[in-house]
Amino acid sequence: MAWSDKLKLKKGLVQSLNEVGFVSPKEIQQKTLTRISGGQDVIAVGPEGCGKTTTYILATLNKFNYTPDGIPRVLILAPDKDMVEEIVFKISQLNKNKALSVVALFAAPGIEAQMDAMADGADIVVATPDRARAIYLKLGLDVNKIELLIIDDAELIVKQGLQLPVTELASSISKCQHLVFTEVLHERLNRMIAPFMKQPATIEVEEMAEMQFDLHQQMLYLLPNFGTKVNLLNFFMQDEDLFTKVVLFVNTRLTAEKLYKSLHDRKNSVALLNPWFFEMDGFTSVDEFKNSATRVLIVVNEAEQQLDLDHIPFLIHFELPIEKETYINRIINHWPDIEGETIALTFATDLELSAVKKIEQATGQKIPMSELPEDLIIERERTSADIAEKKAAKAKADDNAPGPAFHEKKASNAKTYNYRAGLKAKMNNKKKH
Repeated sequence: MAWSDKLKLKKGLVQSLNEVGFVSPKEIQQKTLTRISGGQDVIAVGPEGCGKTTTYILATLNKFNYTPDGIPRVLILAPDKDMVEEIVFKISQLNKNKALSVVALFAAPGIEAQMDAMADGADIVVATPDRARAIYLKLGLDVNKIELLIIDDAELIVKQGLQLPVTELASSISKCQHLVFTEVLHERLNRMIAPFMKQPATIEVEEMAEMQFDLHQQMLYLLPNFGTKVNLLNFFMQDEDLFTKVVLFVNTRLTAEKLYKSLHDRKNSVALLNPWFFEMDGFTSVDEFKNSATRVLIVVNEAEQQLDLDHIPFLIHFELPIEKETYINRIINHWPDIEGETIALTFATDLELSAVKKIEQATGQKIPMSELPEDLIIERERTSADIAEKKAAKAKADDNAPGPAFHEKKASNAKTYNYRAGLKAKMNNKKKH
């Protein structure tokens, strides 16, 4: 399908698209561009490479029907400097209006150069949320005429904890259209965008690879936080008849030590692969674990090696590895004719859902979501208010506690009055004898 009039793009933009090799719109562009042109708020969900960035760049450049005046009309927020620079480059590829001014804002030594660039005039501002907020507070970013606010890689912005500058900037803009582009949509992201999105249309596209190999049966457990992950693990390990052998994957030694202690304290037989402390039980290979009475083997991803995981009943990913290929290699079923041999369980929080999506796209299989056990204890998430309250309580306790230089003296050492020099000398001499 070639670029059609239904998408309402200017002829110059269509020409630019053809010149750079985009001869036809992708699915996400077909589903969103008309809605964006109509002024609707849009949440677009799709995997990396599906065309999200090109979509909102087209929507941005399509807005300028007039000679730009150097006042920001479009604000694009991205999670980091690299993404900001990539967006600016892609805008330059498609933009034929040389009078259009694009300014990039990101953390860099000194803020004066970016303030000067804004003062010289900016029609499109591409920025990280924290730097955009900093320059806005210094009165360097005028948001009064912003018509389009775009949030790209929104799931990464949430993962980096940049929700506050996003919501502050959005609330400072009196009236504009909002576009959110993300790989996954979850509760934390919804909480960030809910205050300013106005009846948005949610568009989701999926690009799944063809299945290339057999995988073990998979189950996904979506959990709110680390503490609840630990509770679910301990809940499962209570069933000794079902969970006879488990290989547990984590990303760091710190997590491994916490889980080792938690499982060990609950009388589970647990060991580490290649332990780093003598007091910890461990094995040098998975084969040793298979031939032992130990139920749980903890594997740290940083000690990566080729593992023989065949015929182990349960593989549990407490944390997902950075590289999706690492996960896929672990769950390949080398014995597909044997049913029910191994089950792969994945524990994930909202912030890990993007990694789950990448795995699904690479394998061509959706990981079925499982219900949480009714008796599972859900740990309450610690909010900034909780942390502040804890700090205040600690500070108050420290204020009330006597300092090391002001401890109470023993009664025998208490000095309640002054002695004459002669009497004090006699007392000291008496102590010596």
